[in-house]
Amino acid sequence: MSQQASPSSQRSFAGMIGALLVTVVVGGGWYLLARGDQEPHPVKSVEYATWVSSGRADKKLVVLAPTTPPRGWKATSAKYDTGADPHWHLGLLDADGKYAGVEESAASTEDIVAEFVDENATRGKDVTIAGATWQTYTDSGGDYAVVRTLTAPGGGQERVLVYGSASPSSVRLLAESLSGSLSAG
Repeated sequence: MSQQASPSSQRSFAGMIGALLVTVVVGGGWYLLARGDQEPHPVKSVEYATWVSSGRADKKLVVLAPTTPPRGWKATSAKYDTGADPHWHLGLLDADGKYAGVEESAASTEDIVAEFVDENATRGKDVTIAGATWQTYTDSGGDYAVVRTLTAPGGGQERVLVYGSASPSSVRLLAESLSGSLSAG
């Protein structure tokens, strides 16, 4: 004697399948709506001229910066900290979207390289950029940096470091575009 499913169990099974389909459709719709546009949000550009003016007026650092960023570049961060240990920072993205930054302070070459490039950065051959000699450094992560010593407005020494994950040619282009008093220290 074979058993046949009762009409109520057939209805329960059909109801379960229907509920499962509704759940999948609603869940899929929610996923698509919640996911939204997966495009990365564009990085906002910052105006750095005010920071440069404030830093130069402080007369503790030279405060080097491009008059305008190289073509296709975007300034993304800028800050001047005054006080006993003044510090100038300018961050940019090059035309390929890679980071390059300028750091300027009275810190030693070793300290500024260790802080912004790598504690174990490797010193490379010196390069000439815009008629001045710059030391080069690289790290195992692919960062490249150029650094040089300048005479600070107060007569002491300061370091300017141009560095980043941008290509060495982009880092050198940024260093070449810097304006301010580049007298060697």
